[in-house]
Amino acid sequence: MKHLISLKDWSPEAILEVLDLAVKVKAAPGQYADVLKQKTLLMIFEKPSLRTRISFEAGMTQLGGHAIYYDMSTSPMGGGKETIEDSIKVISRMCDMVMARLFKHEDILEMAKHATVPVINALTNNSHPCQILADLLTIQEKKGDLKGLTLAYLGDGYNNVTHSLMYGCTKLGMNIRVGSPEGYMPAVEVTEQCAEFAKESCSSMLITDDPAEAVKGADVVYTDSWMSYHIPKDEEAARIEVFTPYQVNEALMAQAAADAIFMNCLPALRGAEQSAGVIDGPQSVVFDEAENRLHAQKAVMLKLFGVA
Repeated sequence: MKHLISLKDWSPEAILEVLDLAVKVKAAPGQYADVLKQKTLLMIFEKPSLRTRISFEAGMTQLGGHAIYYDMSTSPMGGGKETIEDSIKVISRMCDMVMARLFKHEDILEMAKHATVPVINALTNNSHPCQILADLLTIQEKKGDLKGLTLAYLGDGYNNVTHSLMYGCTKLGMNIRVGSPEGYMPAVEVTEQCAEFAKESCSSMLITDDPAEAVKGADVVYTDSWMSYHIPKDEEAARIEVFTPYQVNEALMAQAAADAIFMNCLPALRGAEQSAGVIDGPQSVVFDEAENRLHAQKAVMLKLFGVA
């Protein structure tokens, strides 16, 4: 557990340990107020952020430490004037932990390879483990034991959130169904890996192009933006046409379990990936989910520092 790069690399036990710690941190934050005193977190941002920056910076402050915001667009590292290897070696001598939100997954792997301090993946193009830890914490709060629950994801399956959900669910014995149009299915490599994890945890995984099949009887219905930060403007109309049948609206939500919860990692566009009636309705837990980024990430930092 030196780094958090992908949930693929963490054992079910390690994931559950962080979730258990997050529950404790959320319930009694004052008990952890000075645990990371004199520790510094460097937050490297190549991609835009709202929840990631606020949750990590606030979390580090609440744990007694300090966070530095570092914008790659105005740095030698981002401008190609200094290698990731050289940069991370210097950073490791000055800071105690690194969090990075990047485009290329290869870049976070390069950071972890050369860092002598813990590295946290705060998002890359194929992985978003921090979000999924917050999601699992939220589901656990609302539904209790995770094992045996069914989560349905609707939308773009070839997506960092989808891939990380697949890892998290199959590691912990949750059934996962991904409803995505042809051409937007999850990566074959991820699907194959998660099929093995599902066998080990006695859970199931279904990849389908039928949104109704994905949602039927599900305990959790999850969607994500159809327009990630990197989607060019001239592709938006085509994506809307492809994904509209996968919109989580009242009719689709009604096919899930009667007590199903609705989740979206945000940002969300009402009338696109979900209807306003769903995201603003009684089954929606999106703001609890957003808040839990703070608590889950505090738990991650404590675990990686080895102080809890």
